[in-house]
Amino acid sequence: MLGQGAWREQARVRLIAQQGALQAPADVPWENWSGLTAPAFERGRAGADNGRFMLQALAHGLALVQSGQAQALCFAPLNKSALRQGGMHQEDELRWFAEFLGHQGVCGELNVLRTLWTSRVTSHVALREVAELLTPAKVVDAIRMITDALRRSGVDQPRIAVCGLNPHNGDNGNYGDEEGRIIAPAVAQAAALGYPADGPFPADTAFVRALRETQGYDGVVTMYHDQGQIAMKLMGFEQGVTVHGGLPMPITTPAHGTAYDIAGQGRANPQAMANAFALAARMGASRLPSPTT
Repeated sequence: MLGQGAWREQARVRLIAQQGALQAPADVPWENWSGLTAPAFERGRAGADNGRFMLQALAHGLALVQSGQAQALCFAPLNKSALRQGGMHQEDELRWFAEFLGHQGVCGELNVLRTLWTSRVTSHVALREVAELLTPAKVVDAIRMITDALRRSGVDQPRIAVCGLNPHNGDNGNYGDEEGRIIAPAVAQAAALGYPADGPFPADTAFVRALRETQGYDGVVTMYHDQGQIAMKLMGFEQGVTVHGGLPMPITTPAHGTAYDIAGQGRANPQAMANAFALAARMGASRLPSPTT
């Protein structure tokens, strides 16, 4: 969690993996949080004690951003089982953040791999429920959320592709009508609101389109969790970042989990953590007032 002076030097503020430790430039202020002196926890175990510790740390970080002492929050992977044992009753940390911040608007997870972002219309729900949960308004919200986040990250005019739901984009209604009945009207509505996007495209080719230099896109809107996650993790499992989109402050974390099974073995790859930190710095810097000349 960085103070304002460090954000102005964002080009020099970066985490460096060196000899198994995370370091930062000497001028970065460190928060003197009481949790730094907490007793050691048993390695590789999810429990109520470490879950409470995680929630207390998150609350402290959010409070720093709320007070203006920091501009963004980046946190290491969290174990949802530990969080629930520690007192979190929401379905995930994103909903916990929203409740803590008193946020009533739309929010959702965005996933980032290098320059490609994804958002999703539905998230942690059973696959059988997806079609019933799709509405034009929710598709518009997903387009707006990813577009706003890309703009805050420095992309002035994001290019967004929208996936269909069914095989072959529904094949003109032969395999479902959600594309024509819900998704296409939503794409048109989003454009009318100032959030232009293309699609819907067949989901099995949307990411091919996104990665092509001649037709590339900055973001892909998917209809359900694995529609985008499988592609993103296949392209870079140890590099991806999750952004908690729609909230009133930038919050980032690595897209992978806690991997308790390799705790203490020296095998964990810190690249996603470094990427999450760098993205938080970039998004946080956009919240600073322009320096006066």
